[in-house]
Amino acid sequence: MKSWIVPSTDALLGVGLSTIGVFFALLLIVRLVGLRSFSKMTGFDFAVTIAIGSILASTLLTDSPPLLQGVFAVGLLFALQVIVSFLRSRSSAFTALADNSPLLLMADGEVLRDNLRRARVSEDDLRAKLREANVLDPREVRAVVFETTGDISVLHGDPDGTPLDPWLLDGVRDAGRATGAQ
Repeated sequence: MKSWIVPSTDALLGVGLSTIGVFFALLLIVRLVGLRSFSKMTGFDFAVTIAIGSILASTLLTDSPPLLQGVFAVGLLFALQVIVSFLRSRSSAFTALADNSPLLLMADGEVLRDNLRRARVSEDDLRAKLREANVLDPREVRAVVFETTGDISVLHGDPDGTPLDPWLLDGVRDAGRATGAQ
């Protein structure tokens, strides 16, 4: 019973050394990989983050896997993240395979309810995003896009002003429904 509440000195020493080792290994790996490791998450990034958390928890709190094995696994996951990022930037086919495409939720002040259902976004969530973007009148909304990261982008302005550049909606499903989109 005592070992359940108060761990042995060896166990505490092992956790302490593993934590220090993992900390410096993560610091080095993140510096090598760069800011991409902290960007908004795609589905792949989310899976990598969960896997890293699981490996770190096991490595820090148990003696299996050993420290170097855990660091190697985390490093490999970061390497996979870099490879996938590289492939995404070079191949639209790979991007289509790896990522969901952004989805238009609102065009020219009109809520696209079918797309809201497809994205599992409620009208209350949409209204909250419009308020966050300082939209005063829904008729000012040119486009609302549900991004691949789960973020919602709001493009708004005077409907009679500068037309919406189609480049901004490139790759967005149903983009043809927004002003200026082709």
